[in-house]
Amino acid sequence: MSYTPMMQQYLDVKGRCPDALLMFRLGDFYELFFEDAEIAARELEITLTGREAGGGRRVPMCGVPYHAVEGYIAALVERGYKVAICDQMEDPALAKGLVRREITRIVTPGTLLEDRGKEEKEQRLIGAVIPIPEGWSVAFADLSTGDRWAGAAHSIEQVMDDGLRYRPAEWLIPEEAAGEPWVTQLSKSTEAILTHRGHGKKTFTRMENGGWDDLPEAGGEEALAAIASYIEETQRRQLVHWKPVQPLHDATYMAVDAFARRNLELVQTVREGRRTGSLLWLLDETVTAMGGRLLRQWLERPLIDPGAIARRQDGIEELVGQWMRRNQLREDLRCVYDLERLLGRVSYGSAGPRDLRAVAQSLSQAPKLAAGLAGARSSILADIERRLDPCEEVRDLLDRALADDPPATAKEPGVIRDGFSPELDELRRASREGRSWIAALEQRERERTGIKSLKIGYNRVFGYYIEVTKANLALVPREYERRQTLAASERYVTPELKEMESRILDAQERAETIEYQLFVELRGTVVKALPRLQRLAGAMAELDVLCALAEVAAKRRYTRPVVDDSSVIEIRGGRHPVVEAVLPDGTFVPNDTFLDGDNRRVALITGPNMAGKSTYMRQVALIVLLAQVGSFVPADSARIGIVDRLFTRIGAADDLVAGQSTFMVEMVELATILRNATPRSLIILDEIGRGTSTYDGMSIARAAVEYIHDPTRVGARTLFATHYHELTGLADELPGVHNFSTEVREDSGGIVFLHRLVDRPADRSYGIHVARLAGLPEDLLERAEAILTSMEQVQQGLSQTAAACVGGEGGGADRDLPKVPQETGGRSTADEAGRRLDKAPLHPVLERLRKARVLDMTPIQALQELYELHLLVREENEP
Repeated sequence: MSYTPMMQQYLDVKGRCPDALLMFRLGDFYELFFEDAEIAARELEITLTGREAGGGRRVPMCGVPYHAVEGYIAALVERGYKVAICDQMEDPALAKGLVRREITRIVTPGTLLEDRGKEEKEQRLIGAVIPIPEGWSVAFADLSTGDRWAGAAHSIEQVMDDGLRYRPAEWLIPEEAAGEPWVTQLSKSTEAILTHRGHGKKTFTRMENGGWDDLPEAGGEEALAAIASYIEETQRRQLVHWKPVQPLHDATYMAVDAFARRNLELVQTVREGRRTGSLLWLLDETVTAMGGRLLRQWLERPLIDPGAIARRQDGIEELVGQWMRRNQLREDLRCVYDLERLLGRVSYGSAGPRDLRAVAQSLSQAPKLAAGLAGARSSILADIERRLDPCEEVRDLLDRALADDPPATAKEPGVIRDGFSPELDELRRASREGRSWIAALEQRERERTGIKSLKIGYNRVFGYYIEVTKANLALVPREYERRQTLAASERYVTPELKEMESRILDAQERAETIEYQLFVELRGTVVKALPRLQRLAGAMAELDVLCALAEVAAKRRYTRPVVDDSSVIEIRGGRHPVVEAVLPDGTFVPNDTFLDGDNRRVALITGPNMAGKSTYMRQVALIVLLAQVGSFVPADSARIGIVDRLFTRIGAADDLVAGQSTFMVEMVELATILRNATPRSLIILDEIGRGTSTYDGMSIARAAVEYIHDPTRVGARTLFATHYHELTGLADELPGVHNFSTEVREDSGGIVFLHRLVDRPADRSYGIHVARLAGLPEDLLERAEAILTSMEQVQQGLSQTAAACVGGEGGGADRDLPKVPQETGGRSTADEAGRRLDKAPLHPVLERLRKARVLDMTPIQALQELYELHLLVREENEP
């Protein structure tokens, strides 16, 4: 089938980007055709029409206005589509034949700049992962701000953890890796789209402007090269706003893995994945988008250098104590736009007049902020003051050149202020005078012809014209030349009108050309100052974060913690920051904490559900994390010995996509902790072993406590919550284990949760009481209590029988489980105990048990047999 020339041009361009929706510029619209049109109409909820494509065939078509295209692009990309933009490369009025069109950019989830549908305080990253001999080369980049991170991962699990931490919108994967198991694993761990493509080192040199040297972490070169190549291919231009590459895995930060970030709800809640209710939500008192993004980075990368932490604390303390200064700084910061992303658009070439006006407005705040910091005592605030470079020559040029309220696009008139360019002023004057002449001509012709409704109008096709209604055609002078007939009127021109039209349009066209050139020069001036402007943006963002943390500390009565190189974690009157914030004032019950690397290494916490064990453990972890961020903490006082890694295993979750049950997920998380924890780590474990049978779970839980307590294996500071009360005996066997419980008061047959941590083990779990609070039917609860009483009696009988069989009564809890030799790292003595029993002659009771056909018994017969065995033992041991 033969197509029209325009449609054939469209098909040729579409063939170069078959995996993208093609937006094809036609006049004032971007049009989509064929299947692309059907997809866009459905996703954007716009009208689907049709167009003649040649040979009498109509094809689906839809379109969006060119001036609003960015919003539609963002909507499509958010839904996972790639969008190719095909622009007109020449003026249609000057083109000979078909207008030349080319793809000017391809927008993908990782390269979307106009991210209007996304929270402005979040980053939109593109990531790349490339197999290398040492493991995987991994990199991330933010096209909008110029931030980059790169390094090497030694396992695919580490790659996935990096992905969960940085959350790229798009992953670049080598074409040859498609279908490999590690790619499948990665795809299951992320919501990002995976783009398979080639990569090469040759482009990295151009991106870096300095080659492969000076990377802070080795191994990231291949992934950075892949990102650079992809951006060059999709964006069709060189970008100059890249910041120095940051290390992906920096030893100067606390390691907080994906499990801990999720369980502690640092940036989003576990249940709904929302920002509201997270620690970031509570702390984010920032007033700029730049500050909001930096605060998130600080939360996800706490420091481990006490000196660097104290430096942040000094700045926050100074701001906490000076309300007026802090308030004025925050007011001045509110007038600062998202300078980082504005500079990204300037570098990209997409910044419009209003973007440059926003840059000028932001620069005007720098002197005010510097004045507000004058005389600051803390080194961090004094350093920020020095970095607040107002770039006066840039700001002065923008203020002199740009109109106070410029139009949205550079092609519209009114971008440049009157008085900036004499040549432009002269052309504008000529245009204004021409329009005044047109108005005078209209009035003169009305009087001369007697046609009171006569008017002079303009359109882009016919230019200026004189319009006369058909009722007045008899009055039209002979010198009028008819140009167009309408239903109710005729349109005419005169030689005099056409001559003035030529002058006016020529002046307007030249003015538009000069105005656009002046704007491009202004944008170029900003590009030349990019490094200085980026440093200024960084200083403003840092000041915003310090002010925000000071605001939170003052508002919520947080205190400055002592952070040192000891192994002590001592918290007096600690509170969970988020839970306290959502409860009525004064109702949250604070608790104390003391851990160290020696005599109080493991806190074993027992108590019923709903009593606050998980809240308490999370609050300890959050206080430690906040302290190492440099923030004040929700406590009366705190001393935090540096934590190098923070691990948590809290709550139940499965991973059905990966084929992992709740218990398997729990064991995977525990294995990760045991492999990576050090004596300087903090471990939070909640209900280890609950996803399997009672004895399996209790065995795993006990072994885990022993393993973590052993300094030759882990020796980390640990909070361990459990319902296995049998484990409380470990406090008598392991010197670093101490028992704690959440206090409960029984009241009129019910229970009251006091939410206080006390220095003793719990004696009951109160599970049925909690079930009653949950509203279970009363007859069901009565039956549960009866079953519980029966089971406790059976368990007591079994314990007495076993004790008698192995040498008399009085075994006690510490005989129920084998003991482990202290601080030897040796194996449990369970095997030796078993071998001793095997060698001993069997007791008659045990011999009867061995011969019993348990599987053939009814429940009543089994209980009867057990009862008879119990009587046998009692008779034998009575004096």
